[in-house]
Amino acid sequence: MTVESTAAQKPRRSAGTKSAASTGTTGSKSAASTGTTGSKSAASTGTTGTKRAASTGAKRAGVKKSPGADPELIQLLTPEGKRVKDATYDPYVSDITPEELRGLYRDMVLTRRFDAEATSLQRQGELGLWASLLGQEAAQIGSGRATREDDYVFPTYREHGVAWCRGVDPTNLLGMFRGVNNGGWDPNTNNFHLYTIVIGSQTLHATGYAMGITKDGADSAVIAYFGDGASSQGDVAESFTFSAVYNAPVVFFCQNNQWAISEPTEKQTRVPLYQRAQGYGFPGVRVDGNDVLACLAVTKWALERARRGEGPTLVEAFTYRMGAHTTSDDPTKYRADEETESWQAKDPILRLRSYLEASNHADEGFFAELEAESEALGKRVREVVRAMPDPDHFAIFENVYADGHALVDEERAQFAAYQASFADEGEDKQR
Repeated sequence: MTVESTAAQKPRRSAGTKSAASTGTTGSKSAASTGTTGSKSAASTGTTGTKRAASTGAKRAGVKKSPGADPELIQLLTPEGKRVKDATYDPYVSDITPEELRGLYRDMVLTRRFDAEATSLQRQGELGLWASLLGQEAAQIGSGRATREDDYVFPTYREHGVAWCRGVDPTNLLGMFRGVNNGGWDPNTNNFHLYTIVIGSQTLHATGYAMGITKDGADSAVIAYFGDGASSQGDVAESFTFSAVYNAPVVFFCQNNQWAISEPTEKQTRVPLYQRAQGYGFPGVRVDGNDVLACLAVTKWALERARRGEGPTLVEAFTYRMGAHTTSDDPTKYRADEETESWQAKDPILRLRSYLEASNHADEGFFAELEAESEALGKRVREVVRAMPDPDHFAIFENVYADGHALVDEERAQFAAYQASFADEGEDKQR
């Protein structure tokens, strides 16, 4: 399969974890196809639908919005689920077992189920907002399973699949979106930083952390996630400069889902995003972001480069945002149904399922068990979210200054009086 890369060196075999999917992972047919959860409306943006009636045949992932040939990219599984060879990246997944393949499938299915459940909860008024990962499961699970326990991850606000791979309880992701906490987990417990809402700033955090790793003499690496829209931010450019100059052990993982809210990629750049790495002096590669095996292999390669002291790498995962940017967005206002339908034929979950079935690596019993597990996860998510306690209204005033401050004290008193006014109004009405 064609490899389009700015990398000059042929990578060596991974010395990290065996295949990254070893922590268990598979999926069910209906959960994979519609991302079913609580209410069906939440899953209505599911990308799997029928089993691939709209297949694009020999085309590879990466449909352009204008006529022309699809872009070349690293691919190990075609949209039809056929395994293809790649001399450079095959070694990174050559020893993957059927159990680990089922594990990757399970990861994607359960992540999609959780994501669709969160969308349902937002529509029901239980969450203030939600940023769906629908369609990007392979990019996140493949790259997430490539990391080692001692690597550090800096996400944006959409990396629910990576959080799953790092062992973060998915219900912990929902507290911030419900407004009951500022994050919900200890970043150092799983080496998974808190979600970053400010676009692109996490790449600076990742670069600084990676520079610190070098000074500590550790052989771990850092991976920073961002989207095609964030690639236009100055923070990302500065991160590229510093990481290159200081040879920082960081992988920049860009999920190019084709749309920065309503702005298409072609209005942000005149060259493929991965080629931007050339200007900074480090390798860039473009991978099929709907191919979980390719994402796993490429990310392993990039992380190993970092650990060997060979500096940063830019990985562009060419994928598609099947749903809205967030639940406050309506993508039907700016993109055509035909575009979305063309990407449905490249669905990452159906792709791996086709491969598992054709290779006799999974049977109906496996898919049925996963369906039951998916239902149980959806139920747990609903119950946990609805049971989340309201936050302390006065917590916002704590930890602002170490020794307190007169102005903060004044604001706290004003807020207390404001809260008390509601109680007074209730008493007046009872009279």
